[in-house]
Amino acid sequence: MDYGKLVKAHWDSVAKPLDGLGTLEHLIIKIGALTKTEDVSIDRRIVCVMCADNGVVKEGVTQTDASVTAIQAGNIALHKTSVCRMAAVAHADVVPVDMGMLVHVPGVEGPHLKDGTANLAEGPAMSREDCLAAIEYGRSLAKKYKEEGYDIIITGEMGIGNTTTSSAVASVLLDMSVESVTGRGAGLSDEGLVRKVNAINRAIAVNKPDKNDPVDVLSKLGGFDIAGMAGLFLGGYEARIPVVIDGLISSIAALIAARLEPESRKAMIPSHSSAEPAAEAILNEIGEPAILYAKMKLGEGTGAVCMLPLLDMALSVYQSGVAFNDTGLKPYTVQEGDKR
Repeated sequence: MDYGKLVKAHWDSVAKPLDGLGTLEHLIIKIGALTKTEDVSIDRRIVCVMCADNGVVKEGVTQTDASVTAIQAGNIALHKTSVCRMAAVAHADVVPVDMGMLVHVPGVEGPHLKDGTANLAEGPAMSREDCLAAIEYGRSLAKKYKEEGYDIIITGEMGIGNTTTSSAVASVLLDMSVESVTGRGAGLSDEGLVRKVNAINRAIAVNKPDKNDPVDVLSKLGGFDIAGMAGLFLGGYEARIPVVIDGLISSIAALIAARLEPESRKAMIPSHSSAEPAAEAILNEIGEPAILYAKMKLGEGTGAVCMLPLLDMALSVYQSGVAFNDTGLKPYTVQEGDKR
């Protein structure tokens, strides 16, 4: 049975112009097709914040030092950070996951694969085996959340230095210059941005990643947080639970998942285009353009959480909107020349 067509037919029965809610209708159709139900629901939602440290911080590519990763991960566990406050408004649970932090933080559980990655400017950030283990853990988490009754997963991350790792991966996978994909992250000076670009260029030269092998690129230039989120997208498709893309770091994880398993795009829900230069290009490459343009660059899953109220409003129309049959109005039809 084609549940996407069933959801589309239901939308068309609601007393409004065809495709009147545009992309929001498409996303509800997409969720229905993935979850194989006409009765679409995202009532139970969880924000999974992947936390990890990055050895490239030693290159002076960030405004703050690595200690901030542990501090913020702890604050997420205590429900004190920005994403926690926003998630409370959107009725979502928030869980931080230690994928590979330098410091163990009470309340932050996870596989803790290593005490952060190595400095990618000097050699591979991770071994291929550790990278695959991180992907597999993310995949298992998506399945676990589905078994626990969650309807939708929101991706988030916390890791000082991860706009550097993400920009490095983006440069190789998108075949774009380092300069064109690298931004200021949490607020670098001009000198800091030069150090960041130089570190990425050295990393690519030293590691010689194979752009046709996403795992090779990720293991050499990425981070445990990116790998874990890539697993979430893969596991979301396998478990038939939608996964919302957040900003730069989350979107590069989604691109890796899409390169590994193109069908995983069926589980990906776009949210915003972050202020980082590569963000929009990555989403377009995936085929899921951003819905929101708010120049956000906070991370943690904050941009992705903003999609939940929009989806809730669309679902309110889908589930409770008056039907043409109940109004006496004549249903809209596709007219000649309409290329919808």
